[in-house]
Amino acid sequence: YPNPFNPETEIRYTLPADGLVELTVYNMVGQLVRTLIKENVTAGNHIIKWNATDDIGDPVAGGIYFYQIKSGGQTVTRRMLLLK
Repeated sequence: YPNPFNPETEIRYTLPADGLVELTVYNMVGQLVRTLIKENVTAGNHIIKWNATDDIGDPVAGGIYFYQIKSGGQTVTRRMLLLK
């Protein structure tokens, strides 16, 4: 939220149990843009903010991006639109 966004968006997710969470952002061609989290997280509701930058802090171009959450053997992928 929001989607489309500029300059920042929030990714919200809920974990049913404690566990390792990996949340990554990819561009349209499947290249890894940013790893937002890769750590053990407690069960419950969580919010991660993405400020449209890559892993080295450079701003990314406007366009469609995908975020992927992996946890507990499950993977969820959703689309985001960055407007500039």
